[in-house]
Order: sequence, then structure tokens, then C-alpha cells
Amino acid sequence: MQKEIINTIHINTSKEKLWDALINPEKTKVYMFGCETVSEWKPGSELLWQADIEGKPMVFVKGKIISIEPLKKLTYSVFDPNSTMEDVPENYLHVTYLLEDEGAGQKLTVIQGDYTQVAEGERRYQEAYNNGQGWNPILQQIKELIQS
Repeated sequence: MQKEIINTIHINTSKEKLWDALINPEKTKVYMFGCETVSEWKPGSELLWQADIEGKPMVFVKGKIISIEPLKKLTYSVFDPNSTMEDVPENYLHVTYLLEDEGAGQKLTVIQGDYTQVAEGERRYQEAYNNGQGWNPILQQIKELIQS
């Protein structure tokens, strides 16, 4: 089993527009399966990915902001509160967004893991890896959102 899933994409945009797409709830709804982010965007603050289901907010993923460097790097933990796994820190995965200047735009790298350290790691890795796709479909939607 692989430890992490790593995907990158080049987007012809500014760091400001890319960063906004990553943390703006109205924009995350477009590419994250209808879920908006709810957070104070400070280290230690809660991060929820939620959507309205029949008029009521439902949390699909929860975690905490681990570190944040606006326009550069964001690391947060993630856990599915609707799973049967125990909700303990060792079952949370980490996701890191890295923004880097690349030519006339930005290179966005997403790293998700460590699958070797969590419960049901192999199954969770296979689901997220998605036949080699990983984050690529989401990254493509982010690109289309920003460049449209």
C-alpha cells in the first residue's frame, strides 16, 4: 500500500484566485460534491465539509486546520464522521495544498495520507486513489472554475 496520494495541476491564475477557490465555501461547493467549507481558517480551528440535505446541514467530512500559510500552504486533517471507524486522532488523514508559482500561473499540489497509519488504510487508499485518478477530477474542476 502506498503511504500518500499526490496529484498536481497547473492553473493559469493568480495565487489569490486559487487560494480563494480552496477556502471560499461558495466555490468549494462547485468542485467538492456540493459541500461547502466551514472554518475560521486558523491553526487548531475546526474544518467541516457540509451540504444541505432536505434543508438541514449534514457534515460529510470533518477535521481541523493543522497549519495555514495564506497563498502558500494549507494542511488539515480529515475524517468521515458517518463511517463505522472510531473517531480518534489516529484515524484522521492529513491533506496538504501547496501553491507554487509556475510560469504564468500556479502549480497546485495536493498530498493526502498517511494511509499506512490509519484504520482501514488499504480500503481508504483504494477509494481515494480511484483507479489512479486520486484528486485529479477535483483538481480539473478547480481549474475549470477559476479559468472560466
